Amino acid sequence: MVIVAHPDDADFGPAGTMAAWIDAGTVGRLICCTSGDAGADDHMIDPLALAATREAEQRAAAAIIGYEAVTFLHAPDGALANDLPLREQLVAAIREFRPDAVLTMDPSMLFSRSGRIQHTDHRAAAMAAVDAVYPAARNAMAFPHLARAGLAPHTVAWLYLFWTDQADVWVDTSATFERKLAALRAHASQIRDAADMEHRLRGWAAEDGARIGTSAAEGFRLLDVA
Repeated sequence: MVIVAHPDDADFGPAGTMAAWIDAGTVGRLICCTSGDAGADDHMIDPLALAATREAEQRAAAAIIGYEAVTFLHAPDGALANDLPLREQLVAAIREFRPDAVLTMDPSMLFSRSGRIQHTDHRAAAMAAVDAVYPAARNAMAFPHLARAGLAPHTVAWLYLFWTDQADVWVDTSATFERKLAALRAHASQIRDAADMEHRLRGWAAEDGARIGTSAAEGFRLLDVA
């Protein structure tokens, strides 16, 4: 299960890994906490129309990667909070799907070594995902009405944190990197310079790939939380 803040986060993030795992038999689901209704430079754009566009783009991208399903939680873009309602939604999703692994952003990264600032929504979604994985999803007394409704507690074994400066495992994406790019192209409302985007992504993938002797890879901070 991949949990992100916005449409396109998963495709800029672990799309190559998910495509590789899905090709190998994994069943993947994607949860977007928002619908990206603030993702535009023009303040006159209708946010509801933009949300609909971005949801459609994400569904198209998810089909390219091979996700079984995409869920949008419709939290407000730019105002996402790691609060009880969001964690309850994530716990319900985790207990229903019962994933072995959850992939999300590294919530501890505020400023990257390269000088990038982690978006507030990314940090909120990531921390909510971590809090949902542990302890809430496995704790019968966390949101007990969910258990009474048939959503039994579930223990996630692994957390894969991406967009991190503390990567300690890398996944070979040399066979799926072009699918990652194809998925990103589906986000037409967000891609201003496709050539520049592809150039930068190829460089990052090659840099990670060099760590494990492949042409492309994605890096994660891996936590054993079973």
